[in-house]
Amino acid sequence: MGLRLLHTADWQLGKPFGSIPGDAGALLREARFEAVRTLARLARQHEVAAVLVAGDVFDANTVADATLHRALQAMAGFPGPWVLLPGNHDACLAECVWTRLERLGRPSNLICATTPEPVALADGRIVVLPAPLTARTTLDDLTAWMDAAETPSAAFRIGLAHGSVSGRLPAAAEAGNPIAPDRAERARLDHLALGDWHGVLEVAPRTWYAGTPEPDRFPDNEPGHALLVELEQPGRPPRVERLAVAAYHWWRQRLDLTGEADPAAAVDRLLERADDLERSLLALDLCGSIDLAGRLRLDQAIGRWTARLCHLAVDDSALELAAGDLGPIEDGGVAGTVARRLADRASGGDAEAALALRLLHGTLQRLAP
Repeated sequence: MGLRLLHTADWQLGKPFGSIPGDAGALLREARFEAVRTLARLARQHEVAAVLVAGDVFDANTVADATLHRALQAMAGFPGPWVLLPGNHDACLAECVWTRLERLGRPSNLICATTPEPVALADGRIVVLPAPLTARTTLDDLTAWMDAAETPSAAFRIGLAHGSVSGRLPAAAEAGNPIAPDRAERARLDHLALGDWHGVLEVAPRTWYAGTPEPDRFPDNEPGHALLVELEQPGRPPRVERLAVAAYHWWRQRLDLTGEADPAAAVDRLLERADDLERSLLALDLCGSIDLAGRLRLDQAIGRWTARLCHLAVDDSALELAAGDLGPIEDGGVAGTVARRLADRASGGDAEAALALRLLHGTLQRLAP
């Protein structure tokens, strides 16, 4: 008879989200605990034998005790085993979140895999082989011990690790903590459950990253899931299914405004497609060229959408202010002279001059009779 596991990783509970201003940061911090509660519900729903968390359960070893207590409360919804692996954010040090959990009173169904030793589950039908990190970065492949690990012939062999599979991820993800791409084959693993890459990805046969269940950045690598791993028979490839977990949607969009008669309307058309605005975070990259009047209408539209979205980050460094009609400030007076000089500098790519021109125009409009 087959068994099921829920594979997840990179919760990073206690992540501060310091770059997200206002209430949005607090909402995102809470969403990470809500994701754990969702995982507990999914574990019950699918009757899994265990939940495997492949590292970075916590954002740092210095998170507050309240974060540890809240993590325990969130996991309480699933009474079966949770196998928690130290990752690079919460490495197993002499004093760390794992020693603190012990002092706080770790529930018996929480297994902190802090040593590279087999962990038997489901009456011995599953054996987890963990590779805990004992430092933030190592140049050694800590999964190598799995090759020679002895397990019962009738048991499923499951690897649990946190790091970068050599040669299978972008170079930026391979600063340390290497994992051999053929580890599952060499160690005769039925499934190698990985963490560190924040999106769902099968990088080699029987070798999967689950990604973070709640996104924490503007990604292009499919975060926001957990993996349901169905084990039918030792030695046979498991069936892996993605389960949606995320409550918030992070997305990035590039918008070229060159030739747009109404740049504000172009932004409106884009954002009207968004679902659940209060749970959407957008990184909007603007480029092209628009005139002053269009830029002012664009600023107004961005202000409206900033109030409606959970978070809106606008990068307009590639958006140029085109030379042309300066409207009411081209009056021949001092303001007009300043405006023309600012416009000349703005058309040459001076972002500060472009901002000053917009502020001047807006001020004069407000003062106009």
